Amino acid sequence: MNTLVKLEQNVTIIPKDFNYTNKGSVTEVSDKGFRMKMKYPTTGIGLYNICDFYSRTPYGILYFTSHATEIENNEIFIANPIKHRFLQRRQFTRVTLLTDTVMTDKDDNSYDISTMDLSAGGLKFSTNKSVNLDNEYKVTINLDDDQTVYCWLQPIRMEKQDSGKYILSGRFVNQSNVDKMTLIQYCMNKNAEEKNQ
Repeated sequence: MNTLVKLEQNVTIIPKDFNYTNKGSVTEVSDKGFRMKMKYPTTGIGLYNICDFYSRTPYGILYFTSHATEIENNEIFIANPIKHRFLQRRQFTRVTLLTDTVMTDKDDNSYDISTMDLSAGGLKFSTNKSVNLDNEYKVTINLDDDQTVYCWLQPIRMEKQDSGKYILSGRFVNQSNVDKMTLIQYCMNKNAEEKNQ
């Protein structure tokens, strides 16, 4: 792991309860794992509880699961994972997401939209209004009853249907690391659930 995680590298931790998502900076790397100084209190990250970990690297987004073996003074020591992988943008899992929400532009014009599918990189949706492809739009995405992310979306494609509706695909821009990692984890978990049904 010491070739993948380096000192001062930022790592996002997503425990089973998304509400306790946290991030920190690596302060020590050893043969057994690595230590991090956390940005927020470590509530929700219990000893030996499996969590998902994400970090941006020159090779893509590093992803692995592991657990904390020490938690003290807002520092945690993470055991080396058994395996890891790098997620490239083209590898982001896309899942069906059927929900109604609202997006707004920078002038506070609002659009009622119906989402169709979602990945960590973007969203496909329908709306009754034509959309300016040169603008960016703020979208509220309700993933489940207690989890919401807020994203800026840049539309890249728009098709008008015979029904008069518009189908659009867009990519997320200026995302926070926490929102991006939350979307990656949500889509991966949702995809696994669908395969197991």
